[in-house]
Amino acid sequence: MNTKIVLVLILSLFLVTRFYRIAEVPTSLYWDEASIGYNAYSILTTGKDEWGQVLPVHFRAFGEYKLPIYIYTDVAFVKLFGLNELAVRLPSVLYTFFSVILIYLLTFQLTGRKLASVLSAFLFSISPWMFIFSRTGYEAVAGLTFYLLGIYLYLRSKSATFFILSGLAFAMSLFSYNSFRIIIPLTILVLLVKDFKKSNIRDFIKTRLLLVPVLIAVYVPILRFYTIGDGLVRFRSVGIFEEGISLASFKLFFLNYLSHFNPVFLFLQGDGNLRSQQFGFGQLFPVDLPFILVGIWYILKSNIRNYFLIIALLAIAPIPASLTKESPHALRSIAMSPFLSIFSAIGIYYLVTIVKKFRKVFLALVVLINLAFFGIYFYSFLQIYPTKSANDWQYPYKKLFVEKSEEFKKYNDVYISNYLAQPYIFYLFYTKYNAEKFLKTSERNIPQEWGFSSVSKIDNLHFVNLKMVETFSDKSLIVAPISSNVQAKKINTADTKNNEYNLNLYINE
Repeated sequence: MNTKIVLVLILSLFLVTRFYRIAEVPTSLYWDEASIGYNAYSILTTGKDEWGQVLPVHFRAFGEYKLPIYIYTDVAFVKLFGLNELAVRLPSVLYTFFSVILIYLLTFQLTGRKLASVLSAFLFSISPWMFIFSRTGYEAVAGLTFYLLGIYLYLRSKSATFFILSGLAFAMSLFSYNSFRIIIPLTILVLLVKDFKKSNIRDFIKTRLLLVPVLIAVYVPILRFYTIGDGLVRFRSVGIFEEGISLASFKLFFLNYLSHFNPVFLFLQGDGNLRSQQFGFGQLFPVDLPFILVGIWYILKSNIRNYFLIIALLAIAPIPASLTKESPHALRSIAMSPFLSIFSAIGIYYLVTIVKKFRKVFLALVVLINLAFFGIYFYSFLQIYPTKSANDWQYPYKKLFVEKSEEFKKYNDVYISNYLAQPYIFYLFYTKYNAEKFLKTSERNIPQEWGFSSVSKIDNLHFVNLKMVETFSDKSLIVAPISSNVQAKKINTADTKNNEYNLNLYINE
């Protein structure tokens, strides 16, 4: 087997299936994607984020405070391609592309087996867990790439320089996605414990322990943000310890943790959020289950230290998601994905060593079965998923602002329902609204209890809860969900069953 050729084929399949119709499926940017793109555009054109902060480390956005790595990466792509879907989603493709390579390198570093390494890269590249995330603008994919790079550099390190580089890679992950702020200290602890007994104490202190001061320096602004800044507000809003630490919260954590290993979640139904997984698919293909079980059994039987590291890293991965109310949560537990692929690859490798005479036939069969599952998944993603998930990706706002923005100028006021949340960011993104003008003229609502905020007015556009509006001004346009009961003249005549907006337009004369 020519490993380089096989890797090229795997990476080619990855790129083709990620780039194909990337700006069309999913049908629209989600609010976080639009926020990432517009904040990158604002940084590019003004040097400030949408709140007027100069080159921030934490982007306030909707009040949830996005991390900087993906946004600053996206600045370059917005410069190259303009403010559009491609510019927002392309970094995710490229980050995951490098993750596929890192999975190969990491598996080879851990096992020394090229076949297992190639298989792990292949399985990861077609994994349902990563598919949607790898072609949409999610910050987590950047965090995963730097996390894997940090582990790989640590395992390859033979000098102080490499350990410092490993620490820097981990630092980049810490500023990419919040889950890794919990995972990485635990990962480093596991790595240090693994090496402590087999290392010379003096060498251990001069090399591996260099990770510690690097990460302490990085955690200073993070801890400051969570103690003095507003970061703790966001954690409390999604965390299970909202009402304090108690026996009930620990029980909930334990149940949340176990839910990520539930076979129904892993192999049948997956994450119920359509932005994370297609309906009717698990986070992994069912064919992975026997290979993962064989892989775990082989690792336990082998009693090799590096193999047990894979188990430890998988065990750590669901912890951040388990600390939050929504569990199981595919995005917050994204670090599980690569290690499950490695388990499956090791299981296949072990079975190959057993069926020596039928090795090529067995491998071909395994690959073809996986490709068949992936083919069904990819077809469903292109043909069925766009319609079923349109509202989850807030498509009505995209269609509204792309097609009707010019018409808004005809009215004194335009009232737009916020029923799908944060319509203002879609208006800014899809009209490429001047960032400097937005900073000077926009009006914002008072932040909610958990720090979330929204824009109430841009020019003549009001972004509102229509139920809270007592009267509409004369000659105003009202954009409302189909289900709303608006006392004004309806001006669009589309059959509501086929209404692509899921919105109706009314005029108050």
